[in-house]
Amino acid sequence: MIADLDETDGSELYDVCIVGSGPAGGTLAAELADSALSVCVLESGRLRPTRHGDLLKEVRSEGIFVKDYSRERVLGGASTTWAGLSSPLDPADLEPREFLASPGWPIAYEELRSLYAEAAERYRFPPLDFFGSEGFGALKADGDLTPEWERVEEKIFLAAAEPQDFGREVRHVYDDGPVDLWLDATLLSFASEPGTRRIESAVVRTRGGREVKIRARAFVLAAGGIENARLLLNSRDLCPAGLGNERDQVGRFFMNHPKNYHGILRLAKPVEELPYFFGCIHRGFAGYAGLRLTEAMQREHGLMNSYVRMEPLFPWSDSQGIEALVTIVKRTKFLLTGFVKSKKDEVVELRDYSETGDDSDMQNVRKSVLDWFRLVGVILGDLPRVSRYLYSRLIARKRPLIREVRLRNFMDMEPVAENRVTLSDELDPYGQPRALVRHFPTERDRRSLVRLHEELENELSRAGVGTLETTIGEEDPWPITQDASHHMGATRMGSD
Repeated sequence: MIADLDETDGSELYDVCIVGSGPAGGTLAAELADSALSVCVLESGRLRPTRHGDLLKEVRSEGIFVKDYSRERVLGGASTTWAGLSSPLDPADLEPREFLASPGWPIAYEELRSLYAEAAERYRFPPLDFFGSEGFGALKADGDLTPEWERVEEKIFLAAAEPQDFGREVRHVYDDGPVDLWLDATLLSFASEPGTRRIESAVVRTRGGREVKIRARAFVLAAGGIENARLLLNSRDLCPAGLGNERDQVGRFFMNHPKNYHGILRLAKPVEELPYFFGCIHRGFAGYAGLRLTEAMQREHGLMNSYVRMEPLFPWSDSQGIEALVTIVKRTKFLLTGFVKSKKDEVVELRDYSETGDDSDMQNVRKSVLDWFRLVGVILGDLPRVSRYLYSRLIARKRPLIREVRLRNFMDMEPVAENRVTLSDELDPYGQPRALVRHFPTERDRRSLVRLHEELENELSRAGVGTLETTIGEEDPWPITQDASHHMGATRMGSD
Protein backbone atom coordinates (compact mmCIF):
# COMPACT_ATOMS: atom_id res chain seq x y z
CA MET A 1 0.00 0.00 0.00
CA ILE A 2 1.19 3.53 -0.88
CA ALA A 3 -0.48 6.37 0.99
CA ASP A 4 0.14 9.75 2.58
CA LEU A 5 0.81 9.64 6.30
CA ASP A 6 -2.34 11.71 6.86
CA GLU A 7 -4.32 8.58 5.95
CA THR A 8 -3.27 6.63 9.08
CA ASP A 9 -4.13 7.12 12.72
CA GLY A 10 -0.92 5.40 13.81
CA SER A 11 -2.75 2.66 15.70
CA GLU A 12 -1.08 -0.31 13.98
CA LEU A 13 1.92 -1.96 15.61
CA TYR A 14 4.44 -3.01 12.95
CA ASP A 15 7.13 -5.61 13.36
CA VAL A 16 9.63 -3.50 11.39
CA CYS A 17 9.63 0.20 10.51
CA ILE A 18 12.22 1.29 7.90
CA VAL A 19 13.15 4.97 7.70
CA GLY A 20 14.07 5.82 4.09
CA SER A 21 13.12 4.36 0.69
CA GLY A 22 16.49 4.66 -1.07
CA PRO A 23 18.83 1.80 -2.00
CA ALA A 24 19.16 0.49 1.58
CA GLY A 25 15.57 0.97 2.67
CA GLY A 26 14.03 -0.13 -0.63
CA THR A 27 16.00 -3.34 -0.94
CA LEU A 28 15.43 -4.23 2.72
CA ALA A 29 11.70 -3.76 2.22
CA ALA A 30 11.89 -6.09 -0.79
CA GLU A 31 13.78 -8.70 1.23
CA LEU A 32 11.19 -8.62 4.02
CA ALA A 33 8.15 -8.60 1.72
CA ASP A 34 7.87 -12.40 1.63
CA SER A 35 8.32 -12.81 5.37
CA ALA A 36 5.56 -13.13 7.93
CA LEU A 37 6.55 -9.74 9.38
CA SER A 38 4.43 -6.62 9.10
CA VAL A 39 6.60 -3.89 7.57
CA CYS A 40 6.26 -0.18 6.85
CA VAL A 41 8.58 2.31 5.13
CA LEU A 42 8.65 6.00 6.02
CA GLU A 43 9.53 8.35 3.15
CA SER A 44 9.89 12.06 3.91
CA GLY A 45 9.23 12.96 0.26
CA ARG A 46 6.61 11.95 -2.24
CA LEU A 47 6.53 10.04 -5.54
CA ARG A 48 8.16 13.01 -7.29
CA PRO A 49 10.58 15.68 -6.01
CA THR A 50 8.96 18.70 -4.35
CA ARG A 51 10.15 22.10 -3.21
CA HIS A 52 9.14 21.19 0.33
CA GLY A 53 11.28 18.05 0.25
CA ASP A 54 14.21 20.08 -1.06
CA LEU A 55 13.93 22.47 1.90
CA LEU A 56 13.96 19.55 4.33
CA LYS A 57 17.06 17.91 2.84
CA GLU A 58 19.34 20.96 3.06
CA VAL A 59 22.65 20.39 4.86
CA ARG A 60 25.48 22.66 5.96
CA SER A 61 29.11 21.68 5.35
CA GLU A 62 32.64 22.79 6.17
CA GLY A 63 35.69 21.56 4.30
CA ILE A 64 34.55 19.32 1.45
CA PHE A 65 31.27 20.75 0.15
CA VAL A 66 28.30 18.38 0.30
CA LYS A 67 26.41 18.57 -3.00
CA ASP A 68 22.71 19.36 -3.01
CA TYR A 69 21.73 16.41 -5.21
CA SER A 70 23.68 13.88 -3.12
CA ARG A 71 20.63 13.66 -0.83
CA GLU A 72 17.02 13.37 -2.00
CA ARG A 73 13.64 13.45 -0.26
CA VAL A 74 11.67 11.38 -2.78
CA LEU A 75 10.68 7.75 -3.32
CA GLY A 76 13.95 5.98 -4.22
CA GLY A 77 16.16 8.52 -2.44
CA ALA A 78 19.57 9.25 -3.95
CA SER A 79 19.18 6.34 -6.41
CA THR A 80 16.98 8.71 -8.43
CA THR A 81 20.11 10.71 -9.35
CA TRP A 82 23.07 8.31 -9.17
CA ALA A 83 24.88 6.80 -12.15
CA GLY A 84 25.07 3.37 -10.50
CA LEU A 85 28.85 2.93 -10.91
CA SER A 86 30.19 0.54 -8.29
CA SER A 87 32.66 -2.18 -7.45
CA PRO A 88 32.81 -4.90 -4.78
CA LEU A 89 34.62 -3.85 -1.62
CA ASP A 90 38.28 -4.88 -1.39
CA PRO A 91 39.75 -6.87 1.52
CA ALA A 92 41.64 -3.71 2.55
CA ASP A 93 38.34 -1.87 2.97
CA LEU A 94 37.14 -4.29 5.66
CA GLU A 95 40.15 -5.66 7.48
CA PRO A 96 41.76 -4.09 10.57
CA ARG A 97 44.68 -1.88 9.57
CA GLU A 98 47.31 -1.37 12.26
CA PHE A 99 48.18 2.13 11.04
CA LEU A 100 44.60 3.38 11.56
CA ALA A 101 43.25 4.43 14.94
CA SER A 102 39.92 2.65 14.42
CA PRO A 103 39.27 -1.09 14.09
CA GLY A 104 38.15 -2.89 10.94
CA TRP A 105 34.65 -4.10 10.24
CA PRO A 106 33.06 -6.91 12.29
CA ILE A 107 32.09 -8.45 8.92
CA ALA A 108 34.76 -10.35 7.01
CA TYR A 109 35.42 -9.92 3.29
CA GLU A 110 34.55 -13.55 2.55
CA GLU A 111 31.20 -13.21 4.33
CA LEU A 112 30.16 -10.43 1.96
CA ARG A 113 31.69 -12.06 -1.10
CA SER A 114 29.48 -15.12 -0.68
CA LEU A 115 26.37 -12.90 -0.87
CA TYR A 116 27.31 -10.79 -3.90
CA ALA A 117 25.91 -13.24 -6.45
CA GLU A 118 22.45 -13.24 -4.89
CA ALA A 119 22.39 -9.46 -4.47
CA ALA A 120 23.55 -8.92 -8.06
CA GLU A 121 20.83 -11.16 -9.48
CA ARG A 122 18.05 -9.54 -7.47
CA TYR A 123 19.00 -5.92 -8.05
CA ARG A 124 20.59 -5.84 -11.55
CA PHE A 125 24.21 -5.46 -10.48
CA PRO A 126 26.95 -7.19 -12.50
CA PRO A 127 27.71 -10.80 -11.53
CA LEU A 128 30.83 -11.04 -9.40
CA ASP A 129 32.80 -12.91 -12.08
CA PHE A 130 32.14 -10.06 -14.54
CA PHE A 131 34.57 -7.96 -12.48
CA GLY A 132 37.30 -10.52 -13.23
CA SER A 133 39.60 -11.40 -16.10
CA GLU A 134 36.98 -13.57 -17.82
CA GLY A 135 34.35 -10.82 -17.76
CA PHE A 136 34.96 -7.13 -18.33
CA GLY A 137 38.68 -7.80 -17.78
CA ALA A 138 38.82 -9.73 -21.06
CA LEU A 139 38.55 -6.39 -22.88
CA LYS A 140 42.10 -5.53 -21.86
CA ALA A 141 43.39 -7.77 -24.66
CA ASP A 142 41.33 -5.80 -27.22
CA GLY A 143 43.17 -2.52 -26.63
CA ASP A 144 46.16 -0.99 -28.35
CA LEU A 145 48.04 -1.16 -25.03
CA THR A 146 48.20 -4.09 -22.62
CA PRO A 147 50.56 -2.92 -19.87
CA GLU A 148 51.61 -5.16 -17.01
CA TRP A 149 52.04 -3.63 -13.56
CA GLU A 150 54.26 -4.28 -10.56
CA ARG A 151 53.27 -1.85 -7.81
CA VAL A 152 49.80 -0.84 -8.98
CA GLU A 153 46.84 -2.97 -9.96
CA GLU A 154 43.57 -2.62 -11.84
CA LYS A 155 40.18 -2.23 -10.20
CA ILE A 156 37.04 -2.57 -12.34
CA PHE A 157 33.97 -0.35 -11.89
CA LEU A 158 30.66 -1.19 -13.56
CA ALA A 159 27.12 0.15 -13.78
CA ALA A 160 23.94 -1.12 -15.38
CA ALA A 161 23.52 0.76 -18.67
CA GLU A 162 20.22 2.01 -17.22
CA PRO A 163 21.04 2.70 -13.55
CA GLN A 164 18.84 1.31 -10.81
CA ASP A 165 16.21 3.60 -9.37
CA PHE A 166 15.08 1.79 -6.24
CA GLY A 167 11.83 3.70 -6.06
CA ARG A 168 10.96 2.09 -9.38
CA GLU A 169 12.83 -1.22 -8.98
CA VAL A 170 11.02 -2.33 -5.82
CA ARG A 171 7.75 -0.43 -6.17
CA HIS A 172 5.85 -3.68 -6.58
CA VAL A 173 6.34 -4.48 -2.88
CA TYR A 174 4.37 -1.32 -2.09
CA ASP A 175 1.79 -1.39 -4.92
CA ASP A 176 0.82 -5.04 -4.74
CA GLY A 177 2.85 -6.38 -1.83
CA PRO A 178 2.40 -6.42 1.92
CA VAL A 179 4.69 -3.46 2.75
CA ASP A 180 3.05 -0.16 3.72
CA LEU A 181 4.78 2.91 2.25
CA TRP A 182 3.92 6.15 4.05
CA LEU A 183 4.75 9.29 2.03
CA ASP A 184 5.17 12.82 3.41
CA ALA A 185 6.36 11.10 6.58
CA THR A 186 9.32 13.02 8.02
CA LEU A 187 10.88 11.45 11.10
CA LEU A 188 11.49 14.02 13.84
CA SER A 189 12.81 11.72 16.57
CA PHE A 190 12.40 8.39 18.32
CA ALA A 191 10.40 8.11 21.54
CA SER A 192 11.06 5.55 24.28
CA GLU A 193 8.66 3.40 26.23
CA PRO A 194 8.18 5.01 29.70
CA GLY A 195 10.39 3.48 32.36
CA THR A 196 12.41 1.40 29.88
CA ARG A 197 15.47 1.73 27.64
CA ARG A 198 13.41 0.60 24.66
CA ILE A 199 12.36 2.70 21.66
CA GLU A 200 8.60 2.49 21.30
CA SER A 201 7.74 4.77 18.39
CA ALA A 202 8.89 7.10 15.67
CA VAL A 203 7.51 10.64 15.92
CA VAL A 204 6.64 11.58 12.33
CA ARG A 205 5.28 14.80 10.84
CA THR A 206 3.52 15.75 7.61
CA ARG A 207 3.85 19.04 5.72
CA GLY A 208 0.36 19.93 6.97
CA GLY A 209 1.67 19.97 10.54
CA ARG A 210 0.10 16.71 11.74
CA GLU A 211 2.23 14.51 14.00
CA VAL A 212 1.79 10.74 14.14
CA LYS A 213 3.54 8.15 16.29
CA ILE A 214 4.44 5.06 14.25
CA ARG A 215 4.90 2.11 16.60
CA ALA A 216 7.10 -0.88 15.80
CA ARG A 217 9.03 -3.64 17.51
CA ALA A 218 12.17 -2.78 15.52
CA PHE A 219 13.30 0.34 13.65
CA VAL A 220 15.83 0.48 10.81
CA LEU A 221 17.56 3.75 9.93
CA ALA A 222 18.21 3.71 6.16
CA ALA A 223 18.27 7.45 5.53
CA GLY A 224 21.86 7.86 4.30
CA GLY A 225 25.27 8.49 5.81
CA ILE A 226 24.45 12.03 6.95
CA GLU A 227 20.77 11.83 7.84
CA ASN A 228 21.11 8.68 9.98
CA ALA A 229 23.49 10.52 12.31
CA ARG A 230 21.32 13.65 12.34
CA LEU A 231 18.22 11.67 13.32
CA LEU A 232 20.05 9.96 16.18
CA LEU A 233 21.47 13.25 17.43
CA ASN A 234 18.01 14.83 17.33
CA SER A 235 16.51 11.94 19.34
CA ARG A 236 17.31 12.88 22.96
CA ASP A 237 14.68 10.87 24.79
CA LEU A 238 17.10 8.29 26.24
CA CYS A 239 20.33 10.30 26.08
CA PRO A 240 20.66 14.12 26.16
CA ALA A 241 23.50 13.89 23.60
CA GLY A 242 21.43 11.82 21.17
CA LEU A 243 20.24 8.25 20.84
CA GLY A 244 23.15 5.83 21.23
CA ASN A 245 25.56 8.69 21.83
CA GLU A 246 26.55 8.01 25.43
CA ARG A 247 30.19 7.78 24.35
CA ASP A 248 30.14 10.71 21.88
CA GLN A 249 30.60 8.45 18.85
CA VAL A 250 27.48 9.18 16.79
CA GLY A 251 28.41 11.33 13.79
CA ARG A 252 32.16 10.77 14.10
CA PHE A 253 34.49 9.11 11.56
CA PHE A 254 32.62 10.54 8.58
CA MET A 255 34.17 9.75 5.19
CA ASN A 256 33.71 10.49 1.49
CA HIS A 257 35.60 9.87 -1.77
CA PRO A 258 36.83 13.38 -2.72
CA LYS A 259 37.52 13.57 -6.45
CA ASN A 260 38.93 15.89 -9.11
CA TYR A 261 41.23 16.05 -12.12
CA HIS A 262 45.00 16.21 -11.76
CA GLY A 263 47.73 14.76 -13.96
CA ILE A 264 48.18 14.44 -17.74
CA LEU A 265 49.52 11.31 -19.42
CA ARG A 266 51.32 11.98 -22.72
CA LEU A 267 51.13 8.72 -24.63
CA ALA A 268 54.31 7.44 -26.26
CA LYS A 269 52.22 6.38 -29.28
CA PRO A 270 48.71 7.53 -30.17
CA VAL A 271 46.03 4.90 -29.59
CA GLU A 272 42.67 4.30 -31.24
CA GLU A 273 41.20 1.67 -28.98
CA LEU A 274 41.50 1.17 -25.22
CA PRO A 275 37.97 0.31 -24.01
CA TYR A 276 39.14 -1.44 -20.84
CA PHE A 277 40.84 1.64 -19.40
CA PHE A 278 39.01 4.45 -21.19
CA GLY A 279 35.50 3.09 -20.63
CA CYS A 280 32.80 1.39 -22.69
CA ILE A 281 29.45 -0.39 -22.63
CA HIS A 282 29.77 -4.16 -22.81
CA ARG A 283 27.12 -6.86 -22.29
CA GLY A 284 24.65 -4.40 -20.78
CA PHE A 285 27.05 -2.71 -18.37
CA ALA A 286 29.06 0.50 -18.60
CA GLY A 287 32.47 0.42 -16.97
CA TYR A 288 36.19 0.98 -16.89
CA ALA A 289 39.31 -0.18 -15.05
CA GLY A 290 40.88 2.23 -12.57
CA LEU A 291 44.34 1.91 -11.06
CA ARG A 292 45.25 1.70 -7.37
CA LEU A 293 48.26 0.75 -5.25
CA THR A 294 48.56 -2.95 -4.48
CA GLU A 295 47.23 -3.90 -1.07
CA ALA A 296 50.69 -5.10 -0.09
CA MET A 297 52.03 -1.58 -0.72
CA GLN A 298 49.15 -0.06 1.20
CA ARG A 299 49.89 -2.21 4.24
CA GLU A 300 53.66 -1.72 4.06
CA HIS A 301 53.51 2.08 3.86
CA GLY A 302 50.31 2.81 5.80
CA LEU A 303 48.37 4.13 2.80
CA MET A 304 44.70 4.35 1.88
CA ASN A 305 42.89 2.61 -0.97
CA SER A 306 42.62 5.53 -3.44
CA TYR A 307 42.42 5.06 -7.21
CA VAL A 308 42.54 6.98 -10.49
CA ARG A 309 40.82 6.49 -13.80
CA MET A 310 42.23 7.38 -17.22
CA GLU A 311 40.04 9.71 -19.25
CA PRO A 312 40.96 10.18 -22.95
CA LEU A 313 41.09 13.71 -24.29
CA PHE A 314 39.22 14.06 -27.59
CA PRO A 315 39.21 17.14 -29.84
CA TRP A 316 35.77 17.94 -28.38
CA SER A 317 36.46 17.17 -24.69
CA ASP A 318 34.88 19.49 -22.12
CA SER A 319 32.21 20.63 -24.55
CA GLN A 320 29.14 21.86 -22.68
CA GLY A 321 27.09 21.22 -25.79
CA ILE A 322 28.02 17.53 -25.88
CA GLU A 323 27.34 17.20 -22.18
CA ALA A 324 23.91 18.78 -22.69
CA LEU A 325 23.18 16.36 -25.55
CA VAL A 326 24.24 13.32 -23.51
CA THR A 327 22.12 14.57 -20.59
CA ILE A 328 19.02 14.71 -22.80
CA VAL A 329 19.70 11.24 -24.24
CA LYS A 330 20.19 9.75 -20.77
CA ARG A 331 16.93 11.23 -19.52
CA THR A 332 15.04 10.19 -22.66
CA LYS A 333 14.85 6.50 -21.83
CA PHE A 334 13.72 5.22 -25.23
CA LEU A 335 16.71 6.89 -26.95
CA LEU A 336 19.22 5.41 -24.51
CA THR A 337 17.56 1.97 -24.44
CA GLY A 338 17.29 1.88 -28.22
CA PHE A 339 20.94 2.79 -28.69
CA VAL A 340 22.15 0.18 -26.19
CA LYS A 341 19.96 -2.55 -27.73
CA SER A 342 21.21 -1.72 -31.23
CA LYS A 343 24.78 -2.28 -29.98
CA LYS A 344 24.09 -5.28 -27.72
CA ASP A 345 26.66 -7.54 -29.39
CA GLU A 346 29.31 -4.83 -29.70
CA VAL A 347 31.75 -3.08 -27.41
CA VAL A 348 30.56 0.53 -27.43
CA GLU A 349 33.58 2.66 -26.59
CA LEU A 350 33.37 5.91 -24.71
CA ARG A 351 33.52 9.01 -26.91
CA ASP A 352 33.10 11.55 -24.13
CA TYR A 353 33.41 11.36 -20.35
CA SER A 354 29.79 12.48 -19.93
CA GLU A 355 28.52 9.26 -21.56
CA THR A 356 29.08 6.97 -18.61
CA GLY A 357 30.28 6.83 -15.05
CA ASP A 358 30.70 9.79 -12.76
CA ASP A 359 27.79 12.04 -13.75
CA SER A 360 28.32 15.81 -13.62
CA ASP A 361 26.38 18.65 -12.05
CA MET A 362 24.67 19.36 -15.40
CA GLN A 363 23.35 15.80 -15.52
CA ASN A 364 22.29 15.56 -11.89
CA VAL A 365 20.92 18.96 -10.92
CA ARG A 366 17.11 18.93 -11.05
CA LYS A 367 15.65 20.79 -14.05
CA SER A 368 12.51 22.68 -14.90
CA VAL A 369 10.93 22.64 -18.37
CA LEU A 370 12.76 25.91 -19.07
CA ASP A 371 16.07 24.30 -18.07
CA TRP A 372 15.57 21.54 -20.65
CA PHE A 373 15.01 24.16 -23.37
CA ARG A 374 18.18 25.91 -22.20
CA LEU A 375 20.10 22.67 -22.74
CA VAL A 376 18.99 22.71 -26.37
CA GLY A 377 20.37 26.24 -26.59
CA VAL A 378 23.69 25.05 -25.14
CA ILE A 379 23.85 22.35 -27.84
CA LEU A 380 23.18 24.85 -30.62
CA GLY A 381 25.76 27.24 -29.20
CA ASP A 382 28.47 24.58 -29.49
CA LEU A 383 27.26 22.99 -32.71
CA PRO A 384 30.66 22.53 -34.46
CA ARG A 385 32.05 20.32 -31.66
CA VAL A 386 28.70 18.59 -31.14
CA SER A 387 28.58 17.75 -34.86
CA ARG A 388 32.11 16.39 -34.80
CA TYR A 389 31.26 14.24 -31.78
CA LEU A 390 28.07 12.90 -33.38
CA TYR A 391 29.91 12.06 -36.58
CA SER A 392 32.50 10.09 -34.63
CA ARG A 393 29.87 8.39 -32.46
CA LEU A 394 27.33 7.44 -35.11
CA ILE A 395 28.91 7.49 -38.58
CA ALA A 396 32.71 7.40 -38.76
CA ARG A 397 34.34 4.02 -39.20
CA LYS A 398 37.73 5.22 -38.03
CA ARG A 399 38.23 5.99 -34.36
CA PRO A 400 39.81 9.30 -33.30
CA LEU A 401 43.47 9.09 -32.27
CA ILE A 402 44.14 9.65 -28.57
CA ARG A 403 47.42 11.34 -27.68
CA GLU A 404 46.72 12.63 -24.19
CA VAL A 405 44.88 11.24 -21.18
CA ARG A 406 43.98 13.02 -17.97
CA LEU A 407 43.64 11.41 -14.57
CA ARG A 408 40.49 11.64 -12.52
CA ASN A 409 41.40 11.02 -8.90
CA PHE A 410 39.19 9.38 -6.28
CA MET A 411 40.67 9.71 -2.81
CA ASP A 412 39.99 7.20 -0.06
CA MET A 413 39.62 8.87 3.35
CA GLU A 414 40.82 7.38 6.62
CA PRO A 415 38.29 7.28 9.47
CA VAL A 416 39.24 10.03 11.93
CA ALA A 417 37.09 11.20 14.82
CA GLU A 418 37.38 14.90 13.92
CA ASN A 419 35.57 14.39 10.59
CA ARG A 420 32.00 14.27 11.76
CA VAL A 421 28.30 15.07 11.45
CA THR A 422 26.96 17.40 14.14
CA LEU A 423 23.88 19.60 14.52
CA SER A 424 23.98 23.17 13.26
CA ASP A 425 22.29 26.19 14.86
CA GLU A 426 20.04 26.50 11.80
CA LEU A 427 16.61 24.85 11.93
CA ASP A 428 14.68 23.14 9.13
CA PRO A 429 10.99 23.96 8.37
CA TYR A 430 9.94 21.59 11.18
CA GLY A 431 12.11 23.27 13.80
CA GLN A 432 14.75 20.51 13.82
CA PRO A 433 18.49 21.36 13.74
CA ARG A 434 19.99 20.78 10.31
CA ALA A 435 23.06 18.57 9.90
CA LEU A 436 26.48 20.21 9.84
CA VAL A 437 29.12 18.07 8.11
CA ARG A 438 32.78 18.85 8.79
CA HIS A 439 35.25 16.74 6.85
CA PHE A 440 38.73 17.52 5.53
CA PRO A 441 41.41 15.34 3.88
CA THR A 442 44.11 14.23 6.30
CA GLU A 443 47.86 14.07 5.74
CA ARG A 444 47.56 10.31 5.19
CA ASP A 445 44.77 10.79 2.65
CA ARG A 446 46.91 13.21 0.64
CA ARG A 447 50.09 11.15 0.99
CA SER A 448 48.31 8.04 -0.30
CA LEU A 449 47.27 9.74 -3.53
CA VAL A 450 50.69 11.39 -3.98
CA ARG A 451 52.32 7.96 -3.66
CA LEU A 452 49.90 6.50 -6.20
CA HIS A 453 50.91 9.23 -8.68
CA GLU A 454 54.61 8.53 -8.03
CA GLU A 455 54.21 4.81 -8.64
CA LEU A 456 52.08 5.41 -11.74
CA GLU A 457 54.70 7.77 -13.14
CA ASN A 458 57.31 5.01 -12.83
CA GLU A 459 55.06 2.21 -14.04
CA LEU A 460 53.77 4.05 -17.11
CA SER A 461 57.32 4.94 -18.13
CA ARG A 462 58.65 1.43 -17.53
CA ALA A 463 55.80 -0.15 -19.53
CA GLY A 464 56.41 2.25 -22.43
CA VAL A 465 52.91 3.70 -22.17
CA GLY A 466 53.99 7.31 -21.88
CA THR A 467 54.97 10.12 -19.53
CA LEU A 468 52.80 11.20 -16.60
CA GLU A 469 53.00 14.91 -15.83
CA THR A 470 51.86 15.52 -12.24
CA THR A 471 52.57 18.07 -9.53
CA ILE A 472 50.06 16.78 -7.02
CA GLY A 473 52.65 16.55 -4.25
CA GLU A 474 53.39 20.26 -4.60
CA GLU A 475 49.86 21.62 -4.84
CA ASP A 476 48.62 24.08 -2.22
CA PRO A 477 45.72 24.30 -1.71
CA TRP A 478 45.03 20.59 -2.14
CA PRO A 479 43.09 20.11 -5.41
CA ILE A 480 41.14 16.89 -4.76
CA THR A 481 38.13 18.32 -2.91
CA GLN A 482 34.93 17.61 -4.88
CA ASP A 483 32.21 15.65 -3.09
CA ALA A 484 31.64 12.22 -4.65
CA SER A 485 28.34 11.81 -2.73
CA HIS A 486 29.68 8.65 -1.07
CA HIS A 487 28.73 9.50 2.53
CA MET A 488 30.09 6.86 4.90
CA GLY A 489 30.93 6.36 8.55
CA ALA A 490 29.16 8.52 11.19
CA THR A 491 27.19 5.53 12.56
CA ARG A 492 29.83 2.84 12.68
CA MET A 493 28.94 -0.74 13.44
CA GLY A 494 30.81 -2.86 15.95
CA SER A 495 30.82 -6.30 17.52
CA ASP A 496 29.67 -5.03 20.94
